[in-house]
Amino acid sequence: MTEKKSPRPGTPAGDQHGPETLHRGLSARHIQLISLGGAIGTGLFMGAGKTIAVSGTSILITYVVVGFFMFMVMRAMGELLLTKLEYRSFADFVSDYLGPKASFFLGWSYWLSWVVTCIADVVVCGGYVQYWLPHLSPWIPALFTLALLFLFNLLSVKMFGEAEFWFALIKIIAIVALIVTGIWMVATGWTSPDGVRASPGNLTDTAVFMPHGVVGFFAGFQIAIFSYTGIELLGTMTAETREPEKILPKAINAIPLRIILFYVLSMVVIIAVTSWQHISPDTSPFVTLFAKAGLPAAAAVINFVALTSAMSSANSGVYSSTRMLYGLSMEKHAHWQFRILSRTTAIPVRSLIFSIFCMLSGTLLLFLVPNVMTLFTIVSTLAAILVIYSWAMILLAYLVYRKRRPDLHQQAIFKMPAGIFLCRLSLLFFLFSLVIMVFDPDTRIALFSMPLWFILLAVIWRIKVKRENTKLYKLEGNM
Repeated sequence: MTEKKSPRPGTPAGDQHGPETLHRGLSARHIQLISLGGAIGTGLFMGAGKTIAVSGTSILITYVVVGFFMFMVMRAMGELLLTKLEYRSFADFVSDYLGPKASFFLGWSYWLSWVVTCIADVVVCGGYVQYWLPHLSPWIPALFTLALLFLFNLLSVKMFGEAEFWFALIKIIAIVALIVTGIWMVATGWTSPDGVRASPGNLTDTAVFMPHGVVGFFAGFQIAIFSYTGIELLGTMTAETREPEKILPKAINAIPLRIILFYVLSMVVIIAVTSWQHISPDTSPFVTLFAKAGLPAAAAVINFVALTSAMSSANSGVYSSTRMLYGLSMEKHAHWQFRILSRTTAIPVRSLIFSIFCMLSGTLLLFLVPNVMTLFTIVSTLAAILVIYSWAMILLAYLVYRKRRPDLHQQAIFKMPAGIFLCRLSLLFFLFSLVIMVFDPDTRIALFSMPLWFILLAVIWRIKVKRENTKLYKLEGNM
């Protein structure tokens, strides 16, 4: 007769009646659309207006450059994840190659980045709903969105995959429609009611290439980086993906085409139709394009699409933060209760509830900062800094892997091209991206406040190590 053991620190995931591992419920259809949708975040729909306003037409270069280095991160992550299918997320291989302390810092920082991103996304949802209900307080739809996403993620991983599949599909169809419509408007010389003519000349005008100089060009990097947040979400899905060795390489390699299609072409169309001078930094340029063209019904449709885009990104945030907290618990970097899975659906429910609670607390900042765009800028900058840190840790782990395990690299089925050189170049680029945030007052506050987070983590790590050493000492004393 075997004894039933209750969950406690050091025990496997799950309770005495529940499953012990996550369920591989995400199919190729889910992964392809989730990764595709991950490349189309709130930064594109909401943040592109501000990026165009400060960068002018040089924003096209910004998205290509940031996109290239993001792709390098994905290739490094893909090679490492597929060297050992037991990895639940990229925090696992960071632990293997950089040590448990690095994994602790990365896991909690990535968890916070998605909590912060989700706050930014649900805040923006409140702003989009104000398009139809201008007198409605933005915190009401923001909290409703959070409750809905909690329900999606509570039911099953397949339910999350289905919700994200349809969210992504709506975004993709809308952007393709926007690009096609914009090309038609330029081809026919469409003139809006306020006299702006759609023309390629709006793109080639040298006066709007860098209207605020080099400083304005660099200022656009922060929103561009935030826009790509979510592409690395694939690195947290390995444990719940069927046949990851086949699905992940295809999803990762499709990223360059997405960047060109969804970011560069949509920016080309928006600037060509609307012209730089008529793009507001405080509203979505996608909505502005159709509104200026005298198509308010189409503008309302695009506003709905932008709303679903923000919900999609927030949905990814809820999923990813929950899985990262679960992984932290499995590595004993978080409380043991966060690793407990639900009995029927294998969802880390307590991780989900805690993450949602933190997002709810942050969303209530709308009471203090009622301007949606102001709060979005602050929060998105914090998220961008944390994501840059996470990407850098992935690249550092790759460099150590190449030095320590050349045998695994030789056997790898998905090698990163020019891995060592491009990893180092990518790290220099991300360091440069942090430095230029000093020169923008909107990003400087967030940048200077981030060391407080890492100081807090260092204190918690020291307490954790001291407590573990004390337990070990007592254990050895009783032997």
